[in-house]
Amino acid sequence: MSCRITYQDVRFSYPDGTQALRGVNFALEHGEHVALLGPNGAGKSTVMLLANGVLLPNSGQIHIGERLLAPENLREIRQQVGLVFQDPDDQLFMTSVYDDVAFGPLNQGISGDELDRRVTAALDEVGLVDVSNKAPQNLSFGQRKRAALATILVMQPEFLILDEPTSNLDPRGRRQMMALLASIQTTVLIATHDLDLAWQLCQRALIIDEGVIVADGPCHELLQDNSLLQAHGLK
Repeated sequence: MSCRITYQDVRFSYPDGTQALRGVNFALEHGEHVALLGPNGAGKSTVMLLANGVLLPNSGQIHIGERLLAPENLREIRQQVGLVFQDPDDQLFMTSVYDDVAFGPLNQGISGDELDRRVTAALDEVGLVDVSNKAPQNLSFGQRKRAALATILVMQPEFLILDEPTSNLDPRGRRQMMALLASIQTTVLIATHDLDLAWQLCQRALIIDEGVIVADGPCHELLQDNSLLQAHGLK
């Protein structure tokens, strides 16, 4: 099966009439780490929510591998595409970190030793094995961010979509998150205002503004184009 995500002339408007995407085209190739950059309201969050079917396009097509993003394929697509929200409290709701990470696999019918192996591996990957029995609300914000990531990594997605993974982190938490993201081997799309993160972690960048991809190229080249960045609310 093809391991790429493609957006073909994707358009989306919200019920209040806000036109969020006006014909978006791009493809993510297997193994790429790509930054999605743009000012507030540019369409970044909409691109992300479309990737695993939280939203469906008004027109155009999105393919995840060889599957068309459509209601009948959402179960399979959500197993392929993991979405990590900006606010970890949107993803943590159980009484312990372990139970939060176990929730997804349990709903796939995984149990027993295999469940414990996968949960422990995901917690180890984000450095949280030692707090697995704690309640999420008793963790630091940085730990909660990493716990939310573990709830997605445990599902072993082919594609990982992250919304502002370093936002509101202190310098130590930011360094930990950066190191963690650098170690991830799967295809990653990171929506961020953190241009240093994009510079360090992403080989490629997409710049979106007013619902259109206005630039797509090597991250270091785009981030050194000051006139491009200023024209689209980035600095």
